Amino acid sequence: MKVLAGDIGGTHARLALVEVTDGATRIVHEQRFPSRSAPGLAPIVRRYLDQARAAPERACFGIAGPVVDGECRTPNLPWTVSAPALAADIGIPCTTIINDFDAAGYGLGRLGPPDLVTLQPGEPAEHGTIALIGAGTGLGEGFLVWDGGRYRVHPSEGGHVNFAARDAVEWGLRSTLTDEFGHVSYERILSGAGLAHLYSYLVVTGFAPERPDVRHEMEHDDPAAVVSRHGLAGDDPLSVKVLDIFASVYGAQAGDLALTVLATGGVYIAGGIAPRIIAKLGDGTFLTAFRSKGRLSDLAARIPVHVIMSPDVGLLGAAVAAAQ
Repeated sequence: MKVLAGDIGGTHARLALVEVTDGATRIVHEQRFPSRSAPGLAPIVRRYLDQARAAPERACFGIAGPVVDGECRTPNLPWTVSAPALAADIGIPCTTIINDFDAAGYGLGRLGPPDLVTLQPGEPAEHGTIALIGAGTGLGEGFLVWDGGRYRVHPSEGGHVNFAARDAVEWGLRSTLTDEFGHVSYERILSGAGLAHLYSYLVVTGFAPERPDVRHEMEHDDPAAVVSRHGLAGDDPLSVKVLDIFASVYGAQAGDLALTVLATGGVYIAGGIAPRIIAKLGDGTFLTAFRSKGRLSDLAARIPVHVIMSPDVGLLGAAVAAAQ
């Protein structure tokens, strides 16, 4: 069956025609659009269908935001997407929308060993609950629970819960972000914008002198990409410290999620940032924070942790959901 699938984030909207069978998914045609290039999702979808000259009978879109009763008000875009209205606008009656990490959950079963990097092998429990977390434009979370016959995917908006500071640096960061935003969620730190927030905070607090060339790069390129690049290269103390804090907070929140849903089946890290900083996630900073859970530290150390390297998990998952 050939379906239309979408992975709709705050920065990019990826649309694809995907061939779905019981054992495989294959992207036949794909195109990426800037999410803010249109006032809503429907014009982007119509543009894609016109260019692809396609008329699929089923469609599903994984959208970064809470989906309640077939409607999503996207937190990082000025959109409200209604499944019935979208179906009418694009001419595909069998159209559904799901949370983007709902889609990632559907896509997990379509990944192979080359799509994963294991940070912690752990001791996976057969049919154990699986947790999903991923930083990109925002911070997504979700989980999968075995129902006796297969895994059921459950979305979450855990990325918007209150950020819990653990030391003096993080308390200072939280205070600074509170003055700016009021409510400080984990997404304010664990996202592309969060990397920039961390950098700005360290500059203001005088952690280290700011390099003029790095500031110049940030003015002409994506700040998160610049900070990540220099942090991984180790040539800028500010950027190195940003990645240290980022990886530690990421590990702490991933560990919290693992305990919240008792993810004995493993934690999978998705999103666009993790594959780009995989060297940092693998240096021990992430896992130290992940395992630091007091009396339950031993349990955290037994939970498998994997990084999803494939950028297609959400797209494939939306296709699987459409076919179902």
